[in-house]
Amino acid sequence: MPENFLNRYTKQIDFFIDQALAEDLGEGDHSTLSCIDPQSQSTAQLLVKQNGRIAGLTLAQLIFSRYDSQLQVELLLKEGSLVKKGDLAFRVHGPTQSILSTERLVLNTMQRMSGIATLTHRLNQKIKHTSCTLLDTRKTSPNFRYPEKWAVQIGGGSNHRMGLFDAIMIKDNHIDYCGGVSQALQKTTIYLDRLGTPLDVIVECRNQEEIKAALPFPCVNRILLDNFSPEELKKAVALIDGKKDTEASGNITEKNLEQYAVTGVNYLSLGALTYDAKSMDLSLKAL
Repeated sequence: MPENFLNRYTKQIDFFIDQALAEDLGEGDHSTLSCIDPQSQSTAQLLVKQNGRIAGLTLAQLIFSRYDSQLQVELLLKEGSLVKKGDLAFRVHGPTQSILSTERLVLNTMQRMSGIATLTHRLNQKIKHTSCTLLDTRKTSPNFRYPEKWAVQIGGGSNHRMGLFDAIMIKDNHIDYCGGVSQALQKTTIYLDRLGTPLDVIVECRNQEEIKAALPFPCVNRILLDNFSPEELKKAVALIDGKKDTEASGNITEKNLEQYAVTGVNYLSLGALTYDAKSMDLSLKAL
């Protein structure tokens, strides 16, 4: 759930806000300081300029309050709400200088998050009649991963591993460097025993021989089937036969998404949810 995302990653979101504000403000907002009275109080409202799903309202509240506790946000919509051109998402009241200094960061994050949520929701609707779960990937913008993955949840998708630290994914290069699936998973089993921390293990398999090699390993939670056609995927899922969860990725698009989802695969992971989403047009306007 999107609410749980914030509870789980509060520290990381706070760090993102601090770094993003520092990047934009530097030594100070000279444009605002040059012409706006420090005592001035104002109101601004967020105007939606195209149809879609709104996301980032909670993050906007956090940005405003973290920069200046005097800023008060009046939400007019909920996260993930369907919006149309002309809708108002929120009003913010408080020091004019603070509104102007935080305006661009709020817009940048909400435009990007709303675009991701809109795309995720549209794709998720196409497979809602199946038991397949839509996942994001690590193909995210550097230093903006947490808001982007948060937006995927708001749009109705689910998060894959957050990074290299919270799951093990043995991919083709790992396998080739180790000399095969069995060799890679034998080493992984030893590593996990030594680590003493439970981690999910996902292993990429390119053919039936690699699938058969991965199935006996208890540490494997999921088998990733990359660049399979829908027909090949259906056969692979049948071979695995519920012994492990299954995930498909590679060459999956909006046009063929449903073909993959109906194969019986448990998860579909799409990097396009984050890297191919078009930002929503939003504007913060003075009242």
